[in-house]
Amino acid sequence: MVREIAGAKAVGGSVKNGVIETQNIEATLHYHEATKHYPHRYARALGYMDWDTQPNPFRSYEGADVVQLPLAENDPEAGYRELYKRAGHPARSLTLENLSLFLELALGISAWKSIPGARWALRMNPSSGNLHPTESYVVLWESAGCSPGVYHYSPFLHALECRAGLPEASAALLKAHFKTGGFLFALTSIFWREAWKYGERGFRYSNHDMGHAIASASFAANLLGWKVSHLSEVADEAIGRLLGFDRTAWIEHEEEYPEVLCYVRRCNDDDVPKGLPDKLIAGVSGISFQGVPNRLSGDHVDWEIIPATAEAVRKSSTAAGSAGYYEKPFIAKTESELTAAQIIRRRRSAVAFDAETSVCADTFFGMLAKTLPRRGCAPFDFELGPARVHLLLFVHRVTGLAPGLYMFVRDESDFGILKSSSKAEFLWKKACEGLPLYLLEEGLLMREAAALSCNQNIAGDGSFSLGMIAKFRPVIEQAPFLYRHLFWETGMIGQVLYLEAEAHGVRATGIGCFFDDPVHAIMGLEDNTFQSLYHFTVGGPVEDSRLQTWPAYFHLKEKMIDPNRVIRFDSP
Repeated sequence: MVREIAGAKAVGGSVKNGVIETQNIEATLHYHEATKHYPHRYARALGYMDWDTQPNPFRSYEGADVVQLPLAENDPEAGYRELYKRAGHPARSLTLENLSLFLELALGISAWKSIPGARWALRMNPSSGNLHPTESYVVLWESAGCSPGVYHYSPFLHALECRAGLPEASAALLKAHFKTGGFLFALTSIFWREAWKYGERGFRYSNHDMGHAIASASFAANLLGWKVSHLSEVADEAIGRLLGFDRTAWIEHEEEYPEVLCYVRRCNDDDVPKGLPDKLIAGVSGISFQGVPNRLSGDHVDWEIIPATAEAVRKSSTAAGSAGYYEKPFIAKTESELTAAQIIRRRRSAVAFDAETSVCADTFFGMLAKTLPRRGCAPFDFELGPARVHLLLFVHRVTGLAPGLYMFVRDESDFGILKSSSKAEFLWKKACEGLPLYLLEEGLLMREAAALSCNQNIAGDGSFSLGMIAKFRPVIEQAPFLYRHLFWETGMIGQVLYLEAEAHGVRATGIGCFFDDPVHAIMGLEDNTFQSLYHFTVGGPVEDSRLQTWPAYFHLKEKMIDPNRVIRFDSP
């Protein structure tokens, strides 16, 4: 079935308009409670893998003109610490080659893996189940080697698919509005891709992935001397209209939801506006869009709670807030022999750990320090908002640090409420000078960590694991769309930890399956002021010797250019 839908239909997610706002808050809280895992009951899902309806992880627009992008011949030479620091990166001009490098390092394919009968792609940005609900678009109005227009980025082809030309009047509006040379960069979600495997919890995982993609783009831009700035005032509906989603014939359940709009520009440019001119959205609303979205699955299961929740957390136009980040020095005492680009390209998700590898305390402290938002440092100067997520750490094998339960308080103004909400017997003993890291209790907690993460040994076999504890109900009551932002923040933290692990010779993996309320119980949390949203673990990887690795874009050289005709992408 094909239907016409609006790309974003705001319900008033940030407008204090009485009944609708209350209904949206209640719907958001209901979704979160309904999709919790428990040892005796998991959140609703199909319960088995329906391989016949496995979604294609690559979107294409059939009939759209294609602009082939050149693959990078040479990566930037920036070192490990230059992943984060913006100062000192020479700003590259906006050319097709540099735009291509940005997209490749942010969202491109990093490798292919295969076993007999299956082959699947890995990407720079990780994804729950390697299902990749996140799509990306660029809007160009100045010369970048192709005509001004709205383009979809195809990681499979490493190409831009032109959905629409940009009228001269719209291009002039954008140029006058931003005053600097740059382009718009948008991220969207296809929730069906995650719901296919994870059912109702798939909405959560799609938003984790969005955070990973935001951070991945921020790191990639930094290596080119560019910065990804969040246009936080823009409504979801406006993003959808800009991308032509209200003029796209989506296959039911496979529609894309607009999530993030950014302006990518030189790091040394002045601050940019956080919104778009109303005339721009009105001007692009009448242009025609080309290309028909490819079918991703032959059949679907209707998880009604996901589109209902997506509607409840829609964002209307809002005033830009201030994140209030500070300039904090990095305390890392360890380095990496890898360049920044090598770290990005080598990122992988571990499937098992050896239950032996340790990391030294200095490395551990340096990893945690990188998750603190800093002014002028990627990725958190994207300015999603103030830090709302803290880290509950299960330290297993960190040389020089006692095993036990720790709390890393990413916004120290929450220290008091975290402490008063937790168990009275916790020590809250400072564990590292210069870092908001506190020992709660000593002890070997490998079994507990594994049990809380849906009995997955990987959470206990690593050097350390963690749960990301977010300030929750008070944030949702400010505006339901911030529910998405909480998950995006956890994904951004996860991307930092992925790259930190690769930089220091270990590996990481995100864990979306955990028992929500038992995690809260180990802290002593008795209400939903705080909630655990994402788990993560770092350790020494055990490689699967059955897997064969193929270069990232070997398929283009072998003329395998139709994403609908490639052998199964994901590992069963």
